[in-house]
Amino acid sequence: MENESSHGFLFMQLVLQNQQLAMMSMGKLKNPVSDKIERNLEFAKMSIDTLDMLAAKTKGNLSEYEEKFLTEVIKDLKLNYVDEVSKEPKTTTEQKAEKPNE
Repeated sequence: MENESSHGFLFMQLVLQNQQLAMMSMGKLKNPVSDKIERNLEFAKMSIDTLDMLAAKTKGNLSEYEEKFLTEVIKDLKLNYVDEVSKEPKTTTEQKAEKPNE
């Protein structure tokens, strides 16, 4: 039977896995398999959403350290995600909205 410290370790591993997947998907880390920088913002968002769901489902059941760690990881990922989305090329409609009457 698993003990509490083992569960804590596995929880942290799960958070770190999703953090690493999100960072790789945002092009912030190299994919260790392909040894290339790859971007897939949809997959990054899914990893961040998974951590958001984990935070919601475990609310009240985490140690203070686990909760703070999870919150900080999510905050950091969301800031990086917004930064990467802002680098995306704008659509023609967005470009026209910025420069009306041209």
